[in-house]
Amino acid sequence: MYILAVSVNHKTADVALREKLSFNEQNMLNVHESLFETKSILENVILSTCNRTEIYAVVDQIHTGRYYIQRFLARQFNFEVDDIKAISEVKVEDAAVEHLFKVTSGLDSIVLGETQILGQIRDAFFTAQEAHTTGTIFNELFKQAITFSKKAHHESDIADNAISVSYAAVELAKKMYGKLQKKRALVIGAGEMGERAIQNLKGAGVTQITLMNRTHSKAEALAETYEIDAAPMSQLADALTEADIVISSTSSNTFVITKEMLEMCDSMNGAHQKVLIDIAVPRDIEPIETMDSNLFIYDVDDLKGLVDANIRERRRAADQISGQIPAQITKHNEWVQMLGVVPVIRALREKAMNIQQDTMESVDRKLPHLTERERKVISKHTKSIINQMLKDPIKMAKEISTENDSEYKLSLFQEIFNLEVEEDYKQKAVENKRQILNQKVLKFDH
Repeated sequence: MYILAVSVNHKTADVALREKLSFNEQNMLNVHESLFETKSILENVILSTCNRTEIYAVVDQIHTGRYYIQRFLARQFNFEVDDIKAISEVKVEDAAVEHLFKVTSGLDSIVLGETQILGQIRDAFFTAQEAHTTGTIFNELFKQAITFSKKAHHESDIADNAISVSYAAVELAKKMYGKLQKKRALVIGAGEMGERAIQNLKGAGVTQITLMNRTHSKAEALAETYEIDAAPMSQLADALTEADIVISSTSSNTFVITKEMLEMCDSMNGAHQKVLIDIAVPRDIEPIETMDSNLFIYDVDDLKGLVDANIRERRRAADQISGQIPAQITKHNEWVQMLGVVPVIRALREKAMNIQQDTMESVDRKLPHLTERERKVISKHTKSIINQMLKDPIKMAKEISTENDSEYKLSLFQEIFNLEVEEDYKQKAVENKRQILNQKVLKFDH
């Protein structure tokens, strides 16, 4: 069996194409099941976000699996197969596993180190499990990737360094005030930057947020979405006085907050500190001398230094996480290799314990007057002999499983001990798929 990752992402396709290749979240169960019915697919997990559509699959043949996955995407979105080939990257085996770990850790995201993708991977995996399209390989691999990424994020603090201007603005307010839960915020501008500022303020625990915009109806609509207050621009002077944090991000060509407003605000606030963050270009806040003031005013250039430093920190953390992934790939490969030897070891143990059980039955027949304690002592000692005898063969079988000619040597091992070994995990995967599809047909017929 082989692991494939077929990905259409922000590096292979522009946003217009990615939008056309995005699955409906409400239909993901059916999509998983439909792919699972495709030839060559033994297990599958489908990830669909705004920046990527990816299919992870366990397949019986690499070329066949790749073709049918790309054909599946083409049919789902009314593309030609060649068009899908042109905008998708395909990774196989170790490269596919490495890709999964990098995606889950946020190392392959547009925003380096973002943590949202971890939850999206987890949800995709749970959906696949619900659809019964995962099995031995992916149940282990995805749990490993999710666990690793959680630990990596915690140990590296990669997501703690703000690298968007609106997020950096809120982080700057945190540095000034500490906790923001009881602070009052004013956001000026209902565009994309303003909305992100609202999201980041709410994420920091700010509950008292007022939004202003030149088009008041737009401010009201956005305020309703985030359950915050909206006020007309005519009340700006009063709102400035009341706010602890001001974030302005309009597209105005003139100053929205004038020097006169700032001077009035400063005189009315007394010793009360206030942080004003201008993330607009051109600037919304007119420059003012604040050395003897309790107003702390920052613009995008001030934030740029913070963002650049944080990007460097994220890259350092990303390099640290990336350096740990090869060990995870090795761990996965060793686990897969052990799958082949597990049935052999199980068969050896079962054969040995059957011999011990037959021996104890013979002892019972020939020595019927043994006390229960005497029988337990004999049973314990015969099991001990078996365990000691099995110790070296089992160790040898495990070592054999990691060698290049493991299949031949394990076959010889089975002959030496005359073992009847159950079907391997590949046969199990094929049989599992057959049973699931048969159950689906029976359910449909019923």
